[in-house]
Amino acid sequence: MSNQKNTARMETADSSPANYFKFLGTAGARFVMAKQLRASAGIYLEFLGNRISLDPGPGTLVRMTKSRPPIDPSALQAVILSHKHLDHSSDVNVLLDAMTNGGCKKRGVLLAPAECLAGSDSVVLRYLQDYLERIEVLKPESNYRLGELKIRTSCRHDHEAETYGLIFYLPETTVGFMVDTKFFPELLESYRQVDVLIINLVRAIKTEPDFIKHLTVSEATAIVKELLPKQVYLTHFGMTMLRADPRKVAERMSQETGVKVVAAYDGMTVALP
Repeated sequence: MSNQKNTARMETADSSPANYFKFLGTAGARFVMAKQLRASAGIYLEFLGNRISLDPGPGTLVRMTKSRPPIDPSALQAVILSHKHLDHSSDVNVLLDAMTNGGCKKRGVLLAPAECLAGSDSVVLRYLQDYLERIEVLKPESNYRLGELKIRTSCRHDHEAETYGLIFYLPETTVGFMVDTKFFPELLESYRQVDVLIINLVRAIKTEPDFIKHLTVSEATAIVKELLPKQVYLTHFGMTMLRADPRKVAERMSQETGVKVVAAYDGMTVALP
């Protein structure tokens, strides 16, 4: 943990930097989430003046208000869902309610796949959708904007739900969030030009028969070797990853790839250029 804290100090300003993201939670999959072995609150971003909640899973509202410094959910400008699964979306409705002051202010943007918004398994309440200034339906390899911030979706991921990764374009760097997916070769092209890559790494090893649609350590290592980003952060850990110790996994990946790989922990803040 001391190494992790030192890393955080190097990458975190004394006050909130202009562009940064914070791991409110690093839990992945149902058991780590249910037992709260790691928090499951997704990631908070401040990019080019936009305050964004990405994949607000269980406990996001609490983690925001207990953050140091506190994050005001009513000051959010956008919420983004990569897909509808519970560990990525359970707090979406309470954040939308807070962001719009309970519907008193028609403001804020929601970006989400169509599955999240309509149908029998939709996760965003209908009445809250009417509170928002704008809803953007995520589609594969498409461009979106929040003010000056350009966002692009990846190809559709190979996952049980309609799922897209996100790439954010900042003046000095490009940040990619490779969310839940099984590996497939076409995945690489969506993240080819990313400088900082955040990988959801649920599994330490592959199992047979392999029906779980999440990346393994060997697959993530191959991805990093191929893409060679400047920096990689691992998050969204399942039980096998916790047993393997994410910090040790990251150290081995750094040695194998020549790229600096860091295992995120709850509350870790990463400042960007």
